[in-house]
Amino acid sequence: MSDMPARFAFLLLLMIGAILSQSSFPPMNYKVDPDWPRLPEGWNFMETPGVAVDSREHVFVFHRGEHPIIEFDRDGKVVRSWGDRMFDRPHGIRVDAEGNFWLADDLAHIVVKMDRTGRVRMVLGRKGQKGETNDSFNRPTDIAVAPNGDFYVSDGYGNSRVVKFSKDGRFLRAWGKKGSGEGEFNLPHSVALDRQGRVYVGDRENYRMQVFDGDGKFLHQWKHVGSPWGIAITPDQHIIMCDGHNNRILKLNLEGQVLGVLGSPGRLPGQLDFSHHIAVGPSGSIYVAEIKNWRVQKFVPR
Repeated sequence: MSDMPARFAFLLLLMIGAILSQSSFPPMNYKVDPDWPRLPEGWNFMETPGVAVDSREHVFVFHRGEHPIIEFDRDGKVVRSWGDRMFDRPHGIRVDAEGNFWLADDLAHIVVKMDRTGRVRMVLGRKGQKGETNDSFNRPTDIAVAPNGDFYVSDGYGNSRVVKFSKDGRFLRAWGKKGSGEGEFNLPHSVALDRQGRVYVGDRENYRMQVFDGDGKFLHQWKHVGSPWGIAITPDQHIIMCDGHNNRILKLNLEGQVLGVLGSPGRLPGQLDFSHHIAVGPSGSIYVAEIKNWRVQKFVPR
C-alpha cells in the first residue's frame, strides 16, 4: 500500500468504506415496475434529470429531448406533454401544493413557475445571462416551496449558494459560497423542506447533506450518506434521497440515520446509473430519474 500514489490509496479506502457501510444498511422492501411508464410508439426520453409527483399520483418527467415535460397517470399512460423549444437544458422539476410547476433550466440560468395548464406565471433570472445577484443565477439546480409560498433555489453548478424568495418572487436572502466548511457548498444540487421549515441541501461534491433553518442558519451536516443528488421528504417526514455517485436510494429519518437502501449500479431494471432526482407518490411508490440510462423508474412497495 505504501507504494501506491496517495490519491489512489485514499480513493480505494473510500470505496471500501462505502461498500462496507452500504452492506450494513437494511434493504428497502420495494420492487421495480419494469413496464412503467408506457411511452407512445416512437417516443423516448433522453437524459432525464427531473421527476415530480402530484396529489393524484400523476408523474411529471422533465428530460432533455423532444416533449421535455411529459405527464403520466399513475399507471404510466401519457396524459399530455408541453414545453418544446422552451428550455436549454432541463434540470429540476417540482410540483407545489397548489399544483404549480417549478422548473430549473441550468444552462439558461432561469427558474420558471407554471400553473396547472402549463402557462408561465413567473420567471426568475434572465435567459442566457448568468450572474450572482438578487435576480440572477448561475446554473440553478432545484427548487423547494414552503407552505406559505416562499421558495428556495439551489444555485448550483456556477454559484455555490441557496437563495430564498417570497411567494411573489421578491428576493429575501441568500447564503453559501464555494468551499467545504459549514454553510459552504461544492455544487448544491437539491433542496427540500421538512414540516418544521428546515432546509435540507444536497451538497453533491462535498458528499454530504447540510441542514439549515429557514433563514440559512447552519444546524447539522451528515457526511455518511454519500452524495445527495436528489431529495424528497415524505408526509411522514422521512427523507428519500438518491446517491448519484454510488447509484443507490437511501431512506433516512430527520436525524440522518439511514433506515434502508435500495438499488445498485447498472443498466437493467432496478439498477441505476447517475440517479439524478427522486419523487415519492401518495401510494409510497418511488420514482427515480436517471441521466445515463435515459429513463424514470418506478419502485413499488412490496
